[in-house]
Amino acid sequence: MKKKIIAGILLVAMVLSIGMLAGCNDAKPQGGAQGNFVVPESGYDGSEVTITFYHTMGANLKEKLDLYIPEFNKLYPNITVKHESVGSYDDVRDQISKQIPVGNQPNIAYCYPDHIASYNLAGAVATLDSLIDSKVEVKRADGTTEILGLTDEQKADFIPGYYEEGKTFGDGLMYSLPFSKSTEVLYYNKTFFDEHDLKVPTTWDEMEALCQKIKEIDPKSIPLGIDSEGNLFITMCEQLGTPYTSATGDHYLFNTPENRAFSKRFVDWYKKGYLTTKQIYGSYTSGLFTNEKPDAPTSYMSIGSTGGANHQRPTKDTNGQYRFEVGIASIPQANPEKPKVISQGPSLCIFNKSNPQEVIASWLFAKFFTTNAEFQAEFSMTSGYAPVIKSVEKIPAYAEFLKNSNGGDNITALSQKVALEQQNAYYTSPAFSGSSVARTQVEALLAKCMTEDVAKYGGDLDQMIEKLFQNAIQECEYQG
Repeated sequence: MKKKIIAGILLVAMVLSIGMLAGCNDAKPQGGAQGNFVVPESGYDGSEVTITFYHTMGANLKEKLDLYIPEFNKLYPNITVKHESVGSYDDVRDQISKQIPVGNQPNIAYCYPDHIASYNLAGAVATLDSLIDSKVEVKRADGTTEILGLTDEQKADFIPGYYEEGKTFGDGLMYSLPFSKSTEVLYYNKTFFDEHDLKVPTTWDEMEALCQKIKEIDPKSIPLGIDSEGNLFITMCEQLGTPYTSATGDHYLFNTPENRAFSKRFVDWYKKGYLTTKQIYGSYTSGLFTNEKPDAPTSYMSIGSTGGANHQRPTKDTNGQYRFEVGIASIPQANPEKPKVISQGPSLCIFNKSNPQEVIASWLFAKFFTTNAEFQAEFSMTSGYAPVIKSVEKIPAYAEFLKNSNGGDNITALSQKVALEQQNAYYTSPAFSGSSVARTQVEALLAKCMTEDVAKYGGDLDQMIEKLFQNAIQECEYQG
């Protein structure tokens, strides 16, 4: 109860502080634009402003950013950019959450949808719709001009699933632009598959049959490792078209017969030794996939992030050769005709400020770095994250990067190649205050379903699963 009272006090303070800031933007709407930020009639006035950007980049990625900021400043020399690596994504969220009540939040930040939802308890994030749609002409220092908003070509260049993430908050408004993304893919031991004439599964039914066959070949193995129980649960809901959460109304909808049924299926797979998960294994299952200890079980498939492709690669032997070749494919589907794969990775959100020119300057920065194909290509090749626009494939260096992809030294390129090939399958879940709680709960739920002692429920597996689902919903409602 004390925690909820404190949260309520902080929320009131946040609302008051941001409300006062938003009230300072008294410009007139253009073109019927809706949201909490309206572009002034003058657009960008060229005044000197300083904008701050919080992110999680290490030295190698900051170097890429620093390489392109001077290019941005050639166009907009009066915009000074200060950027800071705060730590992890959660560190960025926590730092900003402390700053919002006193109006000291940065101008731009790396964000995930649930972070934006928490910032929006105070209306702290500027809506981007009026900026995106603005036709106001902006003069640049090099003598050229551009419209303030996105052109039709720029909008179409974004990978749809990545772009649409900015609209997952239940009100139809845009709150972020995608910056760099990861997704999930199926890593598999291609050497083993070729040796035993195994086919890569495209459906979950094929996956089940394949796991059974692998167990027959190698009884000690655990054929499949799952790095994220949460992603597995949410993806199954998306693939099957069953409820998970909603940004409006009742938020927590995942306790359905269909969702309990697919969970029961994975429990059966676990009991048969077909799979394990990160929580159960105690670490990322890439360790099981790349295992080289002869007496320990190994896996021949791993569902994990494209951002961690290097961790799915085995070590080299004494001859300098990788112990096996890694293949990468899309994850199995409930219906291959309507594929669904999760979209993850950082986006950029822009915060409300009393000076609208700070918001516009922040927008110009975000627009430059998300629509610049050269930067997106270089950042992707360095980070391992996928680019967010399609035109990067026309950049010669990136095209060569993809051309040389393989399951060894260039495994990162191979993971990005698969990510680009499945770009029409991406989805994101609804975002609201409490959406991160739902993810945490379903992640724990799936692991509990697999490991809970059914004897506590009279040996009735269905009753056990239903009770665990009920408990997860209750926790969501309490914590959310």
